[in-house]
Amino acid sequence: MTMRSPVHANNSVTTPAAPVALSCPPPALRRCLGLFVLTVLACWQNSAQAADSLFYAPPPPSDDAVPFSGAIELGYTALSGNTNTETLLGKGRITWYDQAWTHTTRAEVKSVSDSENTTAEQYLFSQRERYSLEDSLNYLFGLARYEKERFSGYDNQFTTIVGYGRQLFDTDLQALSLEAGPGYRFDDYENGGSRHMMLGYLAADYALTLSDTASFIQQFSVEGAEDNVTIRSYSAISVAINSSLSLRVSHDIKSNSSPPREADAHTDRTTAASVVYNF
Repeated sequence: MTMRSPVHANNSVTTPAAPVALSCPPPALRRCLGLFVLTVLACWQNSAQAADSLFYAPPPPSDDAVPFSGAIELGYTALSGNTNTETLLGKGRITWYDQAWTHTTRAEVKSVSDSENTTAEQYLFSQRERYSLEDSLNYLFGLARYEKERFSGYDNQFTTIVGYGRQLFDTDLQALSLEAGPGYRFDDYENGGSRHMMLGYLAADYALTLSDTASFIQQFSVEGAEDNVTIRSYSAISVAINSSLSLRVSHDIKSNSSPPREADAHTDRTTAASVVYNF
C-alpha cells in the first residue's frame, strides 16, 4: 500500500482531515493490474540479463548462492471521502550470476490519480553490471537507467555511469559499501528541448539485521552536474513472513536542485507499505 500527498503530486505524505474509507472499484483494479503486469513483463523480457536497489551494484554471490533470483513488489491504496485518490507502486527485479559477474535488470512503475485525473506517473528501467575483483571486496560497475516522469519538466532522462566500488565491511549484523564514478546524462524536456551533460556519482549502501526476520536498509546517492545536483535516498524496513513473502515499509526521496520551470516541485517523496514476493 502506497500513500502520496493529495495536495501536490511531488509532495510528502499528509493525512486527510476527515476519516476516509478504503475502496477499490473495478476500473482502478484494471489500471493497477495493467501497470503491474507491464512492470513484470519488462523484467522478464530481459531475464537473460538481471537488486532491489535503484542505484547500487548488487553484492557478490556467496558460496551457496543460487545462480538466478528475483523479486516482485506491489503496493496499492484507494481513498474516498474528502479526497478520492488511487495510488499504485509496482517493482520487478531479476538478478543472476556468472562467475565474477553479477547482472541485474530492474523495472518500476508509480501512478497516482486524484478524482480520476492523473497527478503523478513514473516509469523506470535499469540495467546494472558488477564485476568483482580478486578479493571480492572491490568491484567495478556499470549502470544504464531510463526514467520517464510526468509533471517533472522532463520528457525522459537516460543516464549511464561507470565506476569503482568497495565493500567496507560485511558481517552477519551489518554491511556497508561505497561506490563512485563518472557518468553522462541525456535530458529531453517537455518543451521539446534537450541537453547532454557529464556528471559525477557517489553512493552508499548500508544494511542492518534487526532480527531473524527483520532488516533495515539505507541507500543514498548524489549525481552532480555543472549546474544540477540530483540526490536520492531510500530507507526501508522489511519483515519476512516466510521464505518467499515479506512486508516492507519504505520512504523514497528524489530531489533535483535545478528542475525545469515546468516541474511541479524540486523534491518527490513516496512512503509505501508493500508486499514483496521473492523467487
